[in-house]
Amino acid sequence: MIRATALAFACLVAVASAQEPKRNPFRDGSGTGAAEKKPDSKPAAKADPVRQGPRAIRAAEAGVGAFVPDTPFTDLAGRAGTLSDFKSSKRLVVAFMDVGCPVGKKYGPTLAKLEAQFGPKDVAFLFVDPIASDSPDELKKVAADRGFKGRVVLDTGGKLASAFGAKTTTEVFLLDSSRTVIYRGSIDDQYGIGYSRETPTRRHLATAIEESLAGKTPVIAATTAPGCELATRPGPATDLTYHARVERIIQANCVECHRKGGAAPFSLETYEQVASRKAVIARVVDGGTMPPWFAAPPAKGEHSPWLNDRSLVLADKTDLLAWLQGDLKKGNPADGPLPRDFATGWLIGKPDAVFQIPKPIAVKASGTMAYQVVSVDTNTDEERWVQAIEVQPSAREVTHHVLVFAAAKGQPRAVGEGQGFFAVYVPGNNTLIYPEGFAKKLPKNATLHFQIHYTPNGTATTDQTKVGLVYAKQPPRHEVRVTAMVNNRFEIPPGDDNYKVQASIPIVPFEAKALAFFPHAHLRGKAARFELHTPSGSSSTMLDVPHYDFNWQLEYRFADPVSIPKGSRLTYTAWYDNSDKNPANPDPKKAVKWGQQTWEEMHLGYLEYYLDR
Repeated sequence: MIRATALAFACLVAVASAQEPKRNPFRDGSGTGAAEKKPDSKPAAKADPVRQGPRAIRAAEAGVGAFVPDTPFTDLAGRAGTLSDFKSSKRLVVAFMDVGCPVGKKYGPTLAKLEAQFGPKDVAFLFVDPIASDSPDELKKVAADRGFKGRVVLDTGGKLASAFGAKTTTEVFLLDSSRTVIYRGSIDDQYGIGYSRETPTRRHLATAIEESLAGKTPVIAATTAPGCELATRPGPATDLTYHARVERIIQANCVECHRKGGAAPFSLETYEQVASRKAVIARVVDGGTMPPWFAAPPAKGEHSPWLNDRSLVLADKTDLLAWLQGDLKKGNPADGPLPRDFATGWLIGKPDAVFQIPKPIAVKASGTMAYQVVSVDTNTDEERWVQAIEVQPSAREVTHHVLVFAAAKGQPRAVGEGQGFFAVYVPGNNTLIYPEGFAKKLPKNATLHFQIHYTPNGTATTDQTKVGLVYAKQPPRHEVRVTAMVNNRFEIPPGDDNYKVQASIPIVPFEAKALAFFPHAHLRGKAARFELHTPSGSSSTMLDVPHYDFNWQLEYRFADPVSIPKGSRLTYTAWYDNSDKNPANPDPKKAVKWGQQTWEEMHLGYLEYYLDR
């Protein structure tokens, strides 16, 4: 039944196009034209005041990646120490707790089990009670009853709570040996405000530890941690030096591409490389073109709804520009972060399986090439659930995009932009990584169909694209799927600078949860928007991209999946600039229709969603 309704979701796509008056639909700052009905600013529901569980949040806004000063403390045994005492451990968990907090009390046994599980893997635990009025004797008894092996601190002066900026007495922090925050948030989702479960459905801390020990960046690197609130103030600011501050900003936001073997044209892995590029870095950071991110910013005072929001948070942007435009202090190398490890070039870590097209494809020096479609048999002996996917062309400089479709044995080949893809490569996006409990299904003995678009750049070369897969350890609770909203029946008049095209799913046949959106257009693409219209009559903008950039075709992934009620209508709208005002326009004197080449156009909006299995 699930398979049938998912097919209905993929097929119920109605298309309509209309010419928009020549005006800027985004001039009021909301992403809505004056002549259109204005939808709600966002789809997220208000937090339940009675029941509150942990929610994933953007890591940069939570301070993930920051350096924690070497803060002193005295434990319950009267021994003085500092955070650097744990530098010989691979990881350090700093767990805030409170003997009087009802939610925190419940997590005592869980913390003890986690310490027993990860202690042998060289993960140290530091337990911190930041409530000055708590009794040392009572805290000692709680620690003894729980069987804590790590040091326990009654943080009466609030030094540790301030150094971490801890917000609640259930919040945990995971640090590496350089005292860089890897994860911040809840232990799991078993307990919260106004509820408790028999078992957790999300093991946030355990999963973050496992992923980090495997050399991966945690998929969920920050969450809220419902518990008893703390009135703490952040400690002194980190010194504005390269090693203590700037290197971490560059590492978190740039080296994924700007590294040896990365997709960017130069590396930013060392002080010398960053300092020598200070002028260009300052220009693109100040102008907002780097890191690339094009979703409309959240309203003032609100958090970004996007888990993968690439834009620099204000504090990071301010400090980076101040350093670049200042005296470029290097600082103490001992304060620097650990180098990021990219396993043999794979962003997803070492794959469990790699499938590569069998023969290199010759890409000519000039002209155009028809789409290449190559099939690869997986020969998998059983059905697999895939938690991480990465597509790697060997000649990225001429690869415009790759779509990979997975078909069960004997199933007719279905390859095309309007199909829900299994894997994707476009500029700025070549990985799909899912948290614990989410995965895509790869059928037994499936065939992978690679659709590859090459754009010759003046030099003949060859390409042999491959895809790497990381399998889930167990069948997931949620199955991830992709569907498309497509309109291929439009014609953009010559000189039109604001042509509007729409497609929609008029009736969503089942309750679904939106995970991510992928807007796609070519060189005339100007702006894009996804909207949700529910059966109750409410309308909301799920994603607004006021300035689409063909060079960076990004995914926009929700921190918290958004519900799409059964019977809703989903609409994807895109605007196009076919005028001479668009410097990328191949020919403003020609009408433009749907086509696969870059001088033609596409109207294509992908939705990634999940269903409960």
